[in-house]
Amino acid sequence: MSQTADDLDADAVRTWCSRALDALGREREAIDAINVYPVADGDTGTNLYLTVESAAAAVEAVFAAHETGPLAPSTADAVRAMAHGALIGARGNSGTILAQLLRGMAGVLAGGSGPGPLRLALARAAVSAREAVAHPVEGTVLTVATAAAEAAARTPDDATVAAVATAAHAGARTALDATPGQLAVLGRAGVVDAGGRGLVAVLGALVEAVTGQPPEPVAPTVPVPAPVLDCPSADGPQDGPAFEVIYLLEAEDAAVERLRTRLDSLGDSLVVVGGDGLWNVHVHVDDAGAAVEAGVEAGRPHRIRITHFAADRGHARPEPAQRAVVVVVPGDGLAGLCAEAGATTVLARPGEPLASGELADAIRRAHAREVVLLPNDGELRHTAAAAAEQARAAGIRVALVPTRAAVQGIAALAVHEPDRSFDEDVVAMTAAAGATRYAELAVAERQSWTMAGICQAGDILGLIDGDVAVIGEDIPATARTVLDRMLAAGGELVTLVLGEDVPDTLAHMLEEHVREGYLAVDTVVYRGGHQCAPLLIGVE
Repeated sequence: MSQTADDLDADAVRTWCSRALDALGREREAIDAINVYPVADGDTGTNLYLTVESAAAAVEAVFAAHETGPLAPSTADAVRAMAHGALIGARGNSGTILAQLLRGMAGVLAGGSGPGPLRLALARAAVSAREAVAHPVEGTVLTVATAAAEAAARTPDDATVAAVATAAHAGARTALDATPGQLAVLGRAGVVDAGGRGLVAVLGALVEAVTGQPPEPVAPTVPVPAPVLDCPSADGPQDGPAFEVIYLLEAEDAAVERLRTRLDSLGDSLVVVGGDGLWNVHVHVDDAGAAVEAGVEAGRPHRIRITHFAADRGHARPEPAQRAVVVVVPGDGLAGLCAEAGATTVLARPGEPLASGELADAIRRAHAREVVLLPNDGELRHTAAAAAEQARAAGIRVALVPTRAAVQGIAALAVHEPDRSFDEDVVAMTAAAGATRYAELAVAERQSWTMAGICQAGDILGLIDGDVAVIGEDIPATARTVLDRMLAAGGELVTLVLGEDVPDTLAHMLEEHVREGYLAVDTVVYRGGHQCAPLLIGVE
């Protein structure tokens, strides 16, 4: 913080992020415990923590980049990094809204960081967050953000940054205490809004960053007992959509407006934040595939996360499910397919290796005591093992089934039975995956030596069990040859996963080829969506 205490400089922004992360770390479990709206899935504190963790990491990266240069980061550098980090790392409904609040503030503070800009930044944040939510509801974090902005606006013209921040925090705390009287589901549960409490923690961290003193901890005037069971929302029982879908989206503004309309018709809890070509999309839907497909129509979705809400979502603090499956998938089409089967999915990104933290986060999001992890890629075995160890340290029983391809994961998921013992289930899934040979078609990028000979750039490569076995000139002929090689050793079921640009006629042709040449062999076809390979093949 600058010596005058009238300027929110880059060091203060850095401290703010650090203190906010500390505060949410302390309050994460308490906030999770009072999470009853919009879905009682007990993860608001965790989602806010992960969102701020991403924001703080982005700010630290800016400071690291300036260590060897002659100039220190500016306030604009720091707040833009904070906003971008929150945007790309936002988790859940609450984290997505917080990301927009920080983005709204950054848009103002990048141009000035005194008391006046801070007042305007808080106002801009509150307005932009409301605009991002399809159907704003009072008694939520939106109400708390508005109250913070209004309290800041009432400070005298000669107020310091510290005074403005302190007023905003006080206004937010007062509004938080009033939320049970504004939203019936909170009143019945005897709790304040979880997202609002998280925002109060973030604003408290801002006060600490600019004054050097932490504010008094939150002590809501409304008692906070254990939330009651079967507590309906303000609009009826909480038996809404089955899936939470989140993804980053590269798209133009006009396409995003069409996307908002499309997603609003598919589900609820719609929040779309961001701008300048990069957006974070959050929605609750019954048809996860349709929500992802809408993103594909609007632009390029990536970092897709699909979570299946627990069956007992009507409980304010649901008991973890006994068992869940976490699966890595190479395309958005398979993400929807696996999610509809009850799995928590992680989308592999071409050219961007998954981190163990992403897989560990997915294991936690599954809300289960026992988790089966399907990495579906041989190169992820060490990453998946590290994620499993992280989850085990948190008390979750994790079994890693070493699937090396998506079709092996599909086979394992098909025999998953949560009602049998964990060990029996893992053995059955492992056996199903091991009994599935896998192949894929790829396009050669350059001349190269392979197990099947020399290929030229543009050749179609047929890889069986990870090795190049066929070099062809076109996809249909190469696919037929690969199928013949695989079925020569026998098989009962062929699985075909088509890439985004592959026509349905290829599937029809291959189905006919199998039907005519191999008796009693069935074929199933899935659309993989946007994936690296034009065709994935499995033979069981």
